[in-house]
Amino acid sequence: QVQLVESGGGLVQAGDSLRLSCAASGRTFSTYTMGWFRQAPGKEREFVAAISWSGGIAYYSDSVKGRFTISRDNAKNTVDLQMNSLRPEDTAVYYCAADQRAYAKIGYEYWGQGTRVTVSS
Repeated sequence: QVQLVESGGGLVQAGDSLRLSCAASGRTFSTYTMGWFRQAPGKEREFVAAISWSGGIAYYSDSVKGRFTISRDNAKNTVDLQMNSLRPEDTAVYYCAADQRAYAKIGYEYWGQGTRVTVSS
């Protein structure tokens, strides 16, 4: 069982940066692939980024590649999403998720409650 709590959301202007953090409970955090997803108003939830259990492999959606960076600290049971050059279309509720499959982009097993990010133009 893994419990996830996101933080760091807020209101920013286009071009600004924001860092989201996800704190995980459980002693097996380091065995999970960790992902970030987002859901914009009126849209389906979509994959944003994920990182392997060791932190050695990270992968991103095309829409955020080059602007967002995912990282994890297995000693602290945290996974972060650094978001740079934010755009109004990045406005969404961002969710942290955990799954024991490698390279997963869908079907994650555990989810946080989400943190809202609003980017004004």
